[in-house]
Amino acid sequence: MELQNSVKEALNALYHHPDDAVRMEADRWLQSFQRTLDAWQSHSNLNCFYQVADNLLHDATSNLETLIFCSQTLRSKVQRDFEELPSEAFRPLQTSLNTLLKKFHRGPPKVRTQISIAVAALAVQVPAEDWGDGGIVNWLRDEMNAHPEYIPGFLELLTVLPEETFNHKIAARPERRRQFEKELTSQMEVALSILTACLKINELKEQVLEAFASWLRLRHGVSGSVLAMHPLVHTALSSLNSEFLSEAAVNVVSELIHYTTAKHSGGIPVQMPLIQVIVPQVMSLKEQLRDSSKDEEDVKAIARLFADLGDSYVELIATGSDEPMVIVNALLEVASHPEYDIASMTFNFWHNLQVFLTRRDSYISYGNEASAEAERNRRLQIFQSAYESLVSLVSFRVQYPQDYQNLSIEDLKEFKQTRYAVADVLIDAASVLGGDAILRILYLKLAEAQACSGNGQNEWRPAEAALFCVRAISKYVSTAEAEVMPKIMSLLLELPDQPQLLQTVCLTMGAYSRWLDAASDGLALLSSVIKVLLRGMGTSEESAAAAALAFRHICDDCRRKLSGYFDDLFSIYHRAVIGEGAFKVTAEDSLHVVEALSMVITELPPDQAKQALEKLCFPVVAPLQEIISHGPELVGKKHARELTVHIDRLAYIFRYVNHPEAVADAIHRLWPLLKAIFDVRAWEMRTMESLCRACKNFWQIFGSDPSCALYLKSLIEALFTHTKCLLTNIEDFTLRPDIADDCFLLASRCMRYCPQLFIPSEVFPSLVDCALIGVTVQHREASNSILTFLSDIFDLRKSNLGEQFLSIRDNVIAPRGPAITRILIASLTGALPSSRIETVTYTLLSLARAAGVAVVEWGKESVALIPSTAVTEVESTRFLQALSDAASGVDINTLMGPVEELSDLCRRNRMVQEIVQGALRPLVLK
Repeated sequence: MELQNSVKEALNALYHHPDDAVRMEADRWLQSFQRTLDAWQSHSNLNCFYQVADNLLHDATSNLETLIFCSQTLRSKVQRDFEELPSEAFRPLQTSLNTLLKKFHRGPPKVRTQISIAVAALAVQVPAEDWGDGGIVNWLRDEMNAHPEYIPGFLELLTVLPEETFNHKIAARPERRRQFEKELTSQMEVALSILTACLKINELKEQVLEAFASWLRLRHGVSGSVLAMHPLVHTALSSLNSEFLSEAAVNVVSELIHYTTAKHSGGIPVQMPLIQVIVPQVMSLKEQLRDSSKDEEDVKAIARLFADLGDSYVELIATGSDEPMVIVNALLEVASHPEYDIASMTFNFWHNLQVFLTRRDSYISYGNEASAEAERNRRLQIFQSAYESLVSLVSFRVQYPQDYQNLSIEDLKEFKQTRYAVADVLIDAASVLGGDAILRILYLKLAEAQACSGNGQNEWRPAEAALFCVRAISKYVSTAEAEVMPKIMSLLLELPDQPQLLQTVCLTMGAYSRWLDAASDGLALLSSVIKVLLRGMGTSEESAAAAALAFRHICDDCRRKLSGYFDDLFSIYHRAVIGEGAFKVTAEDSLHVVEALSMVITELPPDQAKQALEKLCFPVVAPLQEIISHGPELVGKKHARELTVHIDRLAYIFRYVNHPEAVADAIHRLWPLLKAIFDVRAWEMRTMESLCRACKNFWQIFGSDPSCALYLKSLIEALFTHTKCLLTNIEDFTLRPDIADDCFLLASRCMRYCPQLFIPSEVFPSLVDCALIGVTVQHREASNSILTFLSDIFDLRKSNLGEQFLSIRDNVIAPRGPAITRILIASLTGALPSSRIETVTYTLLSLARAAGVAVVEWGKESVALIPSTAVTEVESTRFLQALSDAASGVDINTLMGPVEELSDLCRRNRMVQEIVQGALRPLVLK
C-alpha cells in the first residue's frame, strides 16, 4: 500500500506540480521504480509488481495518469521480460490481463490499448496450445461468444495481434516469432468471420474495419477471389463514398491494394478478381480531388489510394497497355494539386515508372536487341506526354515563397527538402524524355520569368526557380546541345546580383561545366562566366560558397582550356586563401578553390607544374612557418583552427595535383614542418586529425614508388607509433573518435597502396591490436574505419602487391584469430548498434575467407561461451553453418540471414544482451 501511494504521489507531482525541480525528482523516482522491476526471477518481485499494478489499475480513485503509467509498465514488462518469469506464472498473468481487458473494454482507450498489446505480446511468446485448442484466435472467439458485453476490448486485441507479430520490441526468439505468424495466418478466416459478425454492431463498424486492415498486413491467408466477394471488403469500398470519408475504410482499401501484389499473393493474374473490384471504386473518387468543399484530410486520403494503385501496379502500367493508363491520368491529377504534401504522394510512382521504362532487363523477354529497343521506344512514346505534363506541374513548386526571409529554420529546411524532391522528379523525367527535351520546356519558363523581371516587376523568384530546375537536369543535357543552352548562358550573364538568384546562377554555371568545355566559343564564354563567379564570391557567404564550388567544377572540366591562364586563376586563389579584398569565401569553401587550381596544374607540363605547385603552396605554408618560427611553446598554445585551416589546404593540394614527382618533392620539403607540428600537438585531436588526413593521400600517390620507400616507411612508423599511443583503451577511442577514424583510414590506404612497406613494419601487429581495442567504439565513422581496415587485412590477396605478404599477415592474424572472431561476434550481438551489422558481417566474411576452416573453430569457441539460456545449441547451429559456408567462399548474402537472426536473438531484451556481452567480453583481447 505504501508503494502504491508513492507511485500515485509521484505521478501527481510529475503532471501537476508547479515546481520544475519537484517534477524532475518525481520523474527520476518513477524511472527508478520501473528499473527495480527489471528482474522478475523471484516470485516476491513478481507478486509485488502485480500487487502494485493490479491494485492501481483496479483502484476507482486512480486517475488517468496512474492508469496509463501502470498499463504501459505492465505492457513493457510482458514485451521485454516475460522470458524471465517462472513457467507456472503464465496462467495467473493471462488471467490478470484478461480481467483488465474486460475492465477497460470501454476505455480509457490508451489504457485498453496497452493491455491489449500486453496480451498480444504474451501470445507471441508462448505456444498456441497454452491458449487452448486452436490458439489465441479461437480463445478470443470463445471469449467474445461467452461475454458479448466486452466485445470492444476484445476487438482491440484482435486488431493488435497481427501488428505485434512484427514488433521486435517483443523479446521472442526468432523461431517462435515465425511460428506465431504461421499460427495467425492459418487462423485468418476465423478472424475475418469474427469481424464479419461484429459488423452487425453499427457503433463498432470503424473499429472492425481497422482490425480488418491490421489482418490484411499479414499479406496472405485468404485468396483474392474470396476477398473479392467478402462482406468486409464491400463494406470498406462502400464507405469510401460516404459523406464523411472513413479513415478506417481508406486503410482497408490501401491494405487490399498491397495485398494483391504481396510476395505470397500468386501475382496479379491470381489476384485479378479482387483488383477488378478495387480499382473502379477508387477511380470513382477522382472527381473529389478537385472538390474545393472537400476536407483536405479527405483529399489526402483519396490521393493516397491513387498513389497506392500506382506504386503497386507500376510494372503493369509500364507495359503501356490501355487499361492502366487511367491510373496514370489520375496520378497527374494528384500531382497538379496545389498542396505539396498531396502532390508529392505521386513522386515515388514517377520514379519507379521511369526505372521500369528505362532499365534493360524490363525488355529481356523480347529476345533480340532490335525488338527490345523497338518495344522500349514504343513505351517511352506512350508516356512522353505524361512526363512533359509532370515537368510543368512540379517545376513551380521550387519557387521561393514571398516571405522567404521570415521562414523559420524548420520551414526553410522543409522548403529545401521540397526542392530536392522536385529535382529528383525532374531527373526521372529527363531519364524518360532526355535532358535536351526537358531543357526546352524549362527554357520557356526561364524566358517568361526573365521577361516579367525585365518589365519593371523586380521579381527574381520565378527566374531562380526555373534555373534551379535547369541545374537539376544538367547531367542529362548533351554537351552538344546548341539550341537552348547558348540562350540560357546569355541570360545567366544578364541576371541581377540578388543573393539567392546569384547563388543559383553560380551553381548552374558550375553544373554545366562540361557543356562550357565543349562550347565552340568556350574561352570567351569562360571569361564571362568567371567574372560572374567573382561577383558571387564577393556578394554573400552563400553565393560565395556556390561560386567556389562552381569554380571547382569549371576548372576540373575545362582544365585544358584554362591551363594557359594559371597566373590569372592564381590571383583568384590567392584572394580566396588569404581572405584578401571583398571576397566572402569561408575557409571551408576555399578548399574548392584549392582543388580547382590543383586540377589546372595537373594539365601543365612537369617543369611548369613544379613551379606552379610551389606558388600554390606558398600562401598556405607561409603562415605555418611563421607559427613554427616562434618555437614549440607557441605552437602548443595556438588554437587548432589556426593550424588546421592551412594543413587541410595542403592535403587538398597533395591529393589533386596529379604530378607525382612534383608533389613528392613538395612533401619532402614540407615534412619537417608537418613533423614539428606533429611532435608538439600529438595531444590535440583536431590537429592530429588534420595531419592524418593530409598524410593519407601520400600512400595513394607514392605507395608503389621505390624511390620513396625508405622515406614512406619511416613516415608510416612515426605516424602510427604516435597515434596508437593516443588510443590505448576504449575510453581513448570514445574521446578521440576523429583521430581513430583518420588513423585507420590512413592504415587502409597503406594496406592497399604500399603493403610492402606497411605489413613487414614493426608497427603493423600493434596497430592490429589497437584496432581490436577500438572495434566497438560507438562513433559510427571511427568504427567503420576500423572494420574496413581489418577487412583490408583479411582481403590482402585482392591487393596488387599483397600476395607475397600473406605469410606475414597470417602470422599476425592466426594467434589473434580467436579474439578477433569473438570480438566480431560480440559486435554482431550487441556491442555495436544493429545498424552496423552489415559492415561487421562483411569483416567476418573476409576473415572466414582468409582463415578458412580455422574460423569455424574460432566461431564455435566463441558461441560456446554464451549460456544456453541466451542461445541454445540448436539456435547457434544455423549461424555456425553459415560461417562454414563463408569459409568455403559463398557471398555475403548467404551469411546475412543467419547473422541477423543471431543478432535478434541476442538483443531480444536487455538482460539477454548483458549475458551475451558478459560472456563474449568484447573489450578483452585475450
